[in-house]
Amino acid sequence: MRARCLMVQGTTSDAGKSVLVTALCRWLSRQGVRVAPFKPQNMALNSAVTIDGGEIGRAQAVQAEACGLPPHTDMNPVLLKPNTDTGAQVIIHGHALSSMEAADYHAYKRVARDAVLASFERLSHAHEVVVVEGAGSPAEINLREGDIANMGFAEAVDCPVILIADIDRGGVFAHLVGTLALLSESEQARVVGFVINKFRGDIGLLQPGLDWLEQRTGKPVLGVLPYLHDLDIDAEDALPEQRHSPARVNNALRVVVPITPRIANHTDFDPLRRHPGVDFRYWRIGEPIPPADLIVLPGSKSVRADLAFLRAHGWETAIRRHLRYGGKLIGICGGFQMLGRHLHDRHGIEGDPGSSEGLGWLDMETELPADGAKQLRNVTGTLVIDNALVAGYEIHAGVSRGKALKKPAIRLVDGTFDGALSDDDQILGTYLHGLFDSDAGLVALMEWSGLDNAVAEATVRTPERAFDRLADMIDTEMDADWLVAHFELMMSHRCAL
Repeated sequence: MRARCLMVQGTTSDAGKSVLVTALCRWLSRQGVRVAPFKPQNMALNSAVTIDGGEIGRAQAVQAEACGLPPHTDMNPVLLKPNTDTGAQVIIHGHALSSMEAADYHAYKRVARDAVLASFERLSHAHEVVVVEGAGSPAEINLREGDIANMGFAEAVDCPVILIADIDRGGVFAHLVGTLALLSESEQARVVGFVINKFRGDIGLLQPGLDWLEQRTGKPVLGVLPYLHDLDIDAEDALPEQRHSPARVNNALRVVVPITPRIANHTDFDPLRRHPGVDFRYWRIGEPIPPADLIVLPGSKSVRADLAFLRAHGWETAIRRHLRYGGKLIGICGGFQMLGRHLHDRHGIEGDPGSSEGLGWLDMETELPADGAKQLRNVTGTLVIDNALVAGYEIHAGVSRGKALKKPAIRLVDGTFDGALSDDDQILGTYLHGLFDSDAGLVALMEWSGLDNAVAEATVRTPERAFDRLADMIDTEMDADWLVAHFELMMSHRCAL
């Protein structure tokens, strides 16, 4: 029997699609429903490793967690990871196919559609409900032909759609009515209702607008969701709005992470941003480089290009001065590769073919293989500096070799090693995403960086609490009776209502 489905599409990017899908997934799971998330096509540089050895968008991995499921490549069959302004690496069913320019991918979408429909069919036969997330906006006229991300998918599988808009941006009614007006008649009929996201204020002042919207469109407003402060779930792709997270104690550890054009998996730094003993800053172009106790070079989808960006904006000189005065430096994944003597991408896997001189602080070189094959795995190990437990995942194409690796940073439980630690103990490099996620690892790295008597203090992510907070929001702020009717929930499924 095929699962029932509901698709969440947004009037804009970052309208709240991912959060609403996560909320619905946890709400349905609490009713005892076998539910799975699905996003046909995702463009994001935050990704996660799946149980079947592939990679998907990080938001879908979070949604799977809300369902109580391990992430699987069928939950996000097409992942696009931009490596230039006009091109992206195309990942199908969890594995990199090739890099394509936008025009080439537009033609390829007919093939990608088959992968999307095959994954949806498998999920539909394994679960009672599939909650689907769209991408961007369905009203992007230039992308309508061959669409597999929004209404093109919904029409192909006969899936009803909720349209969500962010009131915090302003113009929420124009967003909703304008988006609806740009859809075809069959697509307009497919929209079963609206959700307004990030509302703060007096709902009574909003009510006349809600009444007008329902009267004009003939479609119900299914919920007005509040602006949720301090929601502790991983971001799909966008960097946090708050680039500076001040410490809440004196004598804090000063941590700076540069924002590069192709920064990847910035969720690595969430535990540092939350820690009361850390003054955390994302540096962005145009700002002076601030003083720091610890600089972290992040992951990258285009390592040579991001390294050139850092050099052009003074970071090589700034890091050299930082190290001279005793500061600590960590490179994660692409940032680790930058620390070596050379970076070779002779086949143009991440950009123009060629080689680049690295920063040269670790005696190693990194080579991207001709086929662009990636290391994709979940790993556990202990830090060499304190035997602290760490766990995370690897997603990288480059293979690093050199003397620096003879002094690794992490001992893995399978008997192998990861990364490098400099002889002077100032520089640590690793391929491990999630380096700061464990209490023990976070404390050890903070103390290594110079913070005395570091404590974890509520820094490790607590997703279960966040998921239940979202599910509670569905109960109180959405039309739960409509959801029960739509999903045909039996009384045995209504344990939380």
